[in-house]
Amino acid sequence: MTFFHCATCGAQFTPSDAPPDRCPICDDARQYVPPSGQAWRTLDDLRSAHRNEIRPEGAYDGVGTNPPFAIGERALLVPAGDRFVLWDCLPLVDDEVADEIERRGGLAAIAISHPHYYTGMADWAHRFDCPVFLHADDREWITRPDDAIELWEGETRDLGHGLTLIRCGGHFDGSTALHWQHGPRAGGALFPGDALQVAADRRHVAFMYSYPNLIPMKRADVRAMRDRVARFEFEDVFGFSRGRNIVGGGRAAVDRSFARWLAAVEA
Repeated sequence: MTFFHCATCGAQFTPSDAPPDRCPICDDARQYVPPSGQAWRTLDDLRSAHRNEIRPEGAYDGVGTNPPFAIGERALLVPAGDRFVLWDCLPLVDDEVADEIERRGGLAAIAISHPHYYTGMADWAHRFDCPVFLHADDREWITRPDDAIELWEGETRDLGHGLTLIRCGGHFDGSTALHWQHGPRAGGALFPGDALQVAADRRHVAFMYSYPNLIPMKRADVRAMRDRVARFEFEDVFGFSRGRNIVGGGRAAVDRSFARWLAAVEA
């Protein structure tokens, strides 16, 4: 039995003798199957061709895969007392980086913004003996069910240590942001996954139902997201990949982006 990963989104599937027929995450309009067709990589393929590395990401440490695989996201180590919450996830767990995270205190939990970053979450949970928090509205997208997965419901979930999960919706029904009230920089931080994607100018965020296929988000969903994050204060916004961050003025940037987007679509 082999663990297969989708080569486009990185999702890991329940082990099987042959690759799955399809990746439902990539068949969905929010992702894509490339013109060359569905492709798969085994876990052994990843271990032989890729490695993880820890790099500073502003006031945090980011964990990324080199060379990049699939979407190429990086995860973040967000302090939670003496340990960390791993925000978003990677397809590969390698011993060198896992041992370093353990040396620093290990993981209290893994929290993931949306299905495009579910990837190797079960392997990470087993390595650190910790839960994976996913919003229950996205349960249908889990490609490798596991007892470590804890589905939460409602609009927020308190993780302790000033960390709160916020259901943003829009991109996926359960799209989630992480808010840290006591960030290492005064004012706190927001980690929005793809619900609010940091724009290229690093002064705005964007809202899309599908980023690769350029499908806009419904106005009602953007308004609802605006209302859900309105009560949270933050100075920094950390995006899904290295360097895609707003450092300083993050709350104003998000408010400005909601106003700009709604004005554009309602003109």
